[in-house]
Amino acid sequence: MAGHSKWANIQHRKGRQDAKKAKFFTKAAKDIILAAKAGGGNPEDNSALRLAIQKAKQVNLPKDKIDNAIKKGTGELAGGDIYEFQYEGYAPGGVALLIEVATDNKNRTVAEVRHVLTKQGGNMGEAGSVAWMFDKKGVLVFDGEQYTEDQIMEIGLEAGAEDVLDEDGSLTVHTEPGEFMAVQKAFEDAGLVAQSAEVTMVPQNLVEVDADTARKVLKLMDALEDNEDVQNLYVNADFPDEVLEEME
Repeated sequence: MAGHSKWANIQHRKGRQDAKKAKFFTKAAKDIILAAKAGGGNPEDNSALRLAIQKAKQVNLPKDKIDNAIKKGTGELAGGDIYEFQYEGYAPGGVALLIEVATDNKNRTVAEVRHVLTKQGGNMGEAGSVAWMFDKKGVLVFDGEQYTEDQIMEIGLEAGAEDVLDEDGSLTVHTEPGEFMAVQKAFEDAGLVAQSAEVTMVPQNLVEVDADTARKVLKLMDALEDNEDVQNLYVNADFPDEVLEEME
């Protein structure tokens, strides 16, 4: 992965996450439940639900499970008593860590998260201690060998994108969260296929860590992701190429 983009650096673990299919299904269903709970069960009127369904389809969540998750969110079926929380903390090396969870038992989940952090050399932080280091953005990544920067900029900026970055062969488009679906549709209508597309938390700056620290951070992230209540993890670490190559 020499010459990887910053976004590839941050998201390099997607393949490993996808391998945990059962847990990935659970997390995708929870996203749908929460979106339907907050904005109703009609994806035409609920952009968050449209995005959650899109992500669920990307991991091949069966249609009946998608439909059931929507019904749980709207109260038509039992099982919708799930709530979102965000925890902040530090991984080894002082790396900032955001942990998004969806749970029916906050006390259980926070105790489990705290236990993992302590065991793996991290620690829980106060609310607001690291969240300010991240911005919520829509992010679409395109292959720089397949498309030109001018192509991406013309379509993206016209549709409402904030910026287009050329990062070592990848063209990364940033949008405000509310503009993400419109920008994504503009690219799809133009026949341009993104390598990845999601609304996520983007670190304002990446902190370089050495190989030993990187392995400790990744071990901590693995342990947290083994908890099915943990929906998303975000760190501001810039992992060395040699460690990323080990993960391939």
